[in-house]
Amino acid sequence: MFAAAIFDMDGLLIDSERPIMAAWIEAARTLDIELSQSHYLQVVGLATAESEVILGTLLGGPEAYRHAIAHVRKRLQLQRADGLPLFPIKPGAAEFLGALRQRGTRCAVASSSTSGQIQACLGSLDVLHHFEAFAGGDEVARAKPDPALYLLAASRLGVDPAECVAFEDSENGAKAALAAGLRVVIVPDLKHPPTAIVEQALHVLDSLHDAMAHVPRWFPVPLA
Repeated sequence: MFAAAIFDMDGLLIDSERPIMAAWIEAARTLDIELSQSHYLQVVGLATAESEVILGTLLGGPEAYRHAIAHVRKRLQLQRADGLPLFPIKPGAAEFLGALRQRGTRCAVASSSTSGQIQACLGSLDVLHHFEAFAGGDEVARAKPDPALYLLAASRLGVDPAECVAFEDSENGAKAALAAGLRVVIVPDLKHPPTAIVEQALHVLDSLHDAMAHVPRWFPVPLA
């Protein structure tokens, strides 16, 4: 059914959204500001520039934002003190990627994170080799929900977007994939997408582990 799979990264392949949110809430408290989870969720799935505007407003301005992001960056080192990755791989992700590799399914990443962050995070989890192409938020003028990231990833694979399926956790990511002409499978993380987006999805799964049952139908073995 599909010639290629294109994956979001944060909240989909790696469990990054929770530690990042916790770091921002902690940083806000150093400014005597209570940043609620519901307020923070406004920036999930957005590009850095858009997140900066919203968080800056919530925290009280550019100076407060600079203080907070310095705190966040200090907390969020790629490797923890015990040597384990700060952002572990999500349940079922490695298994699913391995199954696609065995079938010869071409895979790419389309993430609002920078290309450097994509390489570093996935490299630390030993899954980088599953992907042929990458599209980072620093490589496009407009990030999700704009379709540019997915169009770039499909172009780098050399596959028509209509022959690709996207795996996303966020509303903005799903919107981006749909606008680019891909079908989308949603695996919700911190936020469940609204009904209007769910109704346009190919499927909604609890985890990538659940995607294993769909592999034979979604990803036929290429003919020799």
